[in-house]
Amino acid sequence: QVQLVESGGGLVQAGGSLRLSCAVSERTFSFYAMAWFRQAPGKEREFVAAIIWSGGSTTYAGSVKGRFTISRDNAKNTVYLQMNSLKPEDTAVFYCAARRTIGLIQRRVDFNYWGQGTQVTVSS
Repeated sequence: QVQLVESGGGLVQAGGSLRLSCAVSERTFSFYAMAWFRQAPGKEREFVAAIIWSGGSTTYAGSVKGRFTISRDNAKNTVYLQMNSLKPEDTAVFYCAARRTIGLIQRRVDFNYWGQGTQVTVSS
């Protein structure tokens, strides 16, 4: 069973930065497409960013493009989300997701492994 464990969430002021990490317990991690989603209170879970198995291609939601950066270290079985210029509307639980595939995917239904989430709160 593939397990994903997020870390790095917390409370930050608007304009600040946070770096989320997602450690994956899968020896074939390098064959997995990875993504970050988020869910704010009362809202549906939404796509944030995704990265292909090799790290060579990424895609972002329009609301975070230019502020967030997704990356991965296949030697450490870890994917990251660097979040800069944070806004109060970024407040949400952030989830890491995975699927063994060579493509770049971003629909929630495409991912079959999920972490438990990490809370990010941005104060104004």
